[in-house]
Amino acid sequence: MRIARFGALALTISLPFAAQSAASAQAAADTSLGKAAQEAQVQLQQTFTNLKFEDFGPSPIKGPIYQASAGGRIIYYAPDSEHLMFAAIYDRNGINLTALAQESSARRKLGAIDPAKALAIGPAGAPTVIEFTDPDCPYCRALERFWAVKEAEGKPVRRLVFFVSGIHPEAAAKAEHILCSPDKEAAFKAIYAGAAPKELNKCAPGAAKVEADAEMVSKIGIGGTPTIIADGKLISGFQQAELEAFLAESKAPARSAANAPH
Repeated sequence: MRIARFGALALTISLPFAAQSAASAQAAADTSLGKAAQEAQVQLQQTFTNLKFEDFGPSPIKGPIYQASAGGRIIYYAPDSEHLMFAAIYDRNGINLTALAQESSARRKLGAIDPAKALAIGPAGAPTVIEFTDPDCPYCRALERFWAVKEAEGKPVRRLVFFVSGIHPEAAAKAEHILCSPDKEAAFKAIYAGAAPKELNKCAPGAAKVEADAEMVSKIGIGGTPTIIADGKLISGFQQAELEAFLAESKAPARSAANAPH
């Protein structure tokens, strides 16, 4: 009994010391983390001197980060903390490494696209883009209005269109309607302007084309609309500034040639 009481007494005496030891270890860890954060903040400010940072602190991301491609976009995954990140990574020179990875991925996938199988809209000889679109996508319709404005400004584009029909329930039927119409370009513009025919055109070649487009879209990994490939660069969504830049660069050689002395 005395041994038992002594053991119990020893236990009650040792507990405060264990708690103090744990608290000391935590305090040391907090101090170490604080120093690491301070060093990281200084390094951040010294590396990116043109930016002002506020509220600097630890992030919820833990462990290594891996890069992957999904739906034409570069994503980042941290398995230790199970975080998925849609972000743009820049190096110290201001180069967007994420954009470079997207462009590289797009160039690799271009080999799976047969331009001859696209629905061509716009004049031959104009700057050409490959466009993945959905008749019921509101951003695709906004893009259609943008192209119409550019055409009115004398900046037409040749669009090689492939339909994405797995997002909206009526997309496949509307795409088939366009492809089965006598004037496909006129039908395309009408549907994207909001036309709702009482009966949609149907035909075997149109249905086959919609199915073939769906297979190619799945193979390439297009997950959102609109998706555009312009001069080898993949543009996800209706990015007006990027499209304006593409048109400006496409027109530049023509202007230079026109202004060159004869």
